[in-house]
Amino acid sequence: MHESTLVKVSALRKHFTLHQQGGVRIPVLDEVSFTLDRGECLVLDGPSGAGKSTLLRCLYANYLCSGGEIWLREAGTLARIDLTRASPQQIIELRRSTLSYVSQFLRVIPRVSSQDIVAEPLLAIGADEAEARQRAAALLARLNLPERLWALPPATFSGGEQQRVNVARGFIAEKPVMLLDEPTASLDAANRAVVIELIREACTRGAGVIGIFHDAEVREAVATRRLPVQPISAPLANAA
Repeated sequence: MHESTLVKVSALRKHFTLHQQGGVRIPVLDEVSFTLDRGECLVLDGPSGAGKSTLLRCLYANYLCSGGEIWLREAGTLARIDLTRASPQQIIELRRSTLSYVSQFLRVIPRVSSQDIVAEPLLAIGADEAEARQRAAALLARLNLPERLWALPPATFSGGEQQRVNVARGFIAEKPVMLLDEPTASLDAANRAVVIELIREACTRGAGVIGIFHDAEVREAVATRRLPVQPISAPLANAA
């Protein structure tokens, strides 16, 4: 694993077992291998259902892999950790320090203000509360979220407003590895342009980005490299 490499995936496999349907196994990812270096934006290309979001969830350790390795370079060190074998404590620490994940939907604790939701990843790495809230405000303003909404929980916001909170939270701590699952799908053209700027700025500072982008214009604007992801055709019967 080269010093500039942030992520190295080798022969990654993932299947889902349908226990209520006779233990049928549905293969989703098979022998996926790639690397991600500093400054790259690797775009996952493939049709709906090909396993792109599943791959991101494996990289964030939301899903257990069925085989293979995911080596991640820990922020601030030269340590390499295989996420497929990491302990829960290691995964929690890597999410705090190294991995940022912007999902398609915002899932947060109820009754927490949008500004506090965005500031939380900075507080988790030891930032001063006033600084964290100030940076959260700056990002929300940049993403054109009206200031009157900053003190409100985002549960009643529109889809586009929630996604802007989601994006701001994902970018605020400037972590070295960023996983983006259709971050612009609910956004208008002006806010898509802001997200493109944020991704380019992240790559310029040396982060590595892996993303799924519904919008072809966004893909073209941010991709430095593409990884084809194709669906696997047939399910496998579980012999058990």
